[in-house]
Amino acid sequence: MNWDDLKVFLEVARAETLSLAAKRLKLDSSTVSRRIHKLEALLETQLFDRGVGGHSLTNDGHELLKTAIVIEQKTQSALEILQGKNLQEQGNVRLGTTDAFGSFFIAPNLVSFFDSHPNITVDLLPLQRFVKLTQHEADLAVTIEKPKNKLLVVSKLSDYRLRMYASKDYLAEHGQLIKLEQLSQHSLIGYVDDLLFSEQLSYLNNYLSDIKPTFRSTSVISQFSAVEQGLGVAILPCFLADKSDKLVRVLDQIDITRSFWIAAPSDRMRLARVSHLWHYLKQTAKDSQDILMGA
Repeated sequence: MNWDDLKVFLEVARAETLSLAAKRLKLDSSTVSRRIHKLEALLETQLFDRGVGGHSLTNDGHELLKTAIVIEQKTQSALEILQGKNLQEQGNVRLGTTDAFGSFFIAPNLVSFFDSHPNITVDLLPLQRFVKLTQHEADLAVTIEKPKNKLLVVSKLSDYRLRMYASKDYLAEHGQLIKLEQLSQHSLIGYVDDLLFSEQLSYLNNYLSDIKPTFRSTSVISQFSAVEQGLGVAILPCFLADKSDKLVRVLDQIDITRSFWIAAPSDRMRLARVSHLWHYLKQTAKDSQDILMGA
């Protein structure tokens, strides 16, 4: 089996479309398609289901993916160790995060990191889903659930708090919100339930199951923007909502604590650049407890 064909397979599996995989590989789509068909012929099995939406892995494709990822990881790690690059404080680190935490907490706090490590670059991936660490989508990730994969190094990053917020203008127009039973008289903003990627985000169902939201979004940043503009009230992370001088907290009864976890494949943690960013994020979270907990 040709390693170059395996690399093409890996990229198609990650991109899920020929065009995006071809762009990343700097090949044309027909070449990528031909290489995939060649690999399938060699293995005498179908690796992808082809559809209008792109390429999705078959059961055999998933099995090959596991092996291909291990080969890729060991190859990359061996090369970096042999070349001494794992000890160098330079190179790129891909960091996957949730959208609000990445955009409103991590990004503004990276200035000191770059000052200390000018030869390290960071790709920040704020995603509304779990980061595919075992598929090398990122070098490390901040998640809202503790990863259970034993191939990952995992540590608790920090607790964070969520409260209910409304804009000052909204309250001036619709009246103050002091008691929980008053919520039925207000416009509620929340997540799209059937598109939640984690049960950690289902706090509306836990606390306010009888009230149907007026506006829903898969993005907490969109919810935050809607609350700022006076569309309604929402449960938001304090580290996000407290940045706005337009918003105030309402309903002290709603006080939710969740946790962030930081994780990385064990082979990536051997890289100095990844380890430096890991420890920087841990220290930054520790130093920012008041912000994360809405003190």
